[in-house]
Amino acid sequence: MEDKLKTIIIDDELLARNLIKSYMQGADNVELVGECENGFEGVKMINELKPDLIILDIQMPKITGLEMLELLDHKPEVIFSTAYDQYAIKAFEHNAIDYLLKPFSRERFLEAIKKVSERIIKGDFNSESTSKLSEELRGGFLDRIVVKDRSKIHIIPVDQVIYIEAMDDYVLIHTDEGRFVKQKRMRYLEEVLNPSEFVRIHRSSIVKVNEIKELQQYEKESYVVILNNKTKLKVSKSGYKKLKEILNF
Repeated sequence: MEDKLKTIIIDDELLARNLIKSYMQGADNVELVGECENGFEGVKMINELKPDLIILDIQMPKITGLEMLELLDHKPEVIFSTAYDQYAIKAFEHNAIDYLLKPFSRERFLEAIKKVSERIIKGDFNSESTSKLSEELRGGFLDRIVVKDRSKIHIIPVDQVIYIEAMDDYVLIHTDEGRFVKQKRMRYLEEVLNPSEFVRIHRSSIVKVNEIKELQQYEKESYVVILNNKTKLKVSKSGYKKLKEILNF
């Protein structure tokens, strides 16, 4: 790390950004290298400038701060900033990443900066802990999936998803509009998609229940599902059990 923390502020409120900038004047070890008002700009700026630290609002239009973090190639330290205390409670319980609950004081801001500085100096930063915490903060089932494809960001409502296919550390999301690759594991999606709407029929596939046209047996105790678009997918024993429960047959 250089002497100063290269920092980007990402917040859709101009007043909030200006307040943070005024607080930063009291921190000798922080250098502001950029600011932006939404997650689309944030992804581009972070991947280009590669800051040490971002001060990130969670609730923003277009895409949330949590969704933005999923799209980053460069993984900086994060100080979350939000007006919603239900997020703060969970974050502090994990005691991994600092959190500023609006409105916050200059002293509280400088305390967060000091904590990040010490963590970086000690080499304690772990981008996986940031990703894990982001997932836990999300709360509830997903209603959309955000995917980065080169310079484009796609927002896919889950009701447009037909099925999801495993590809090592990535997943391939199939929709009527095409296929989209996202760096996530199947276990995560299995947990955050509504189980009344999506079922994991195999270690390599999750299917939208309403897209299942029929279930066929092709060998003893071996089955495939046929989807409305005629796609055929293997069903594991555990997947068959889940289908029996959810389809009630």
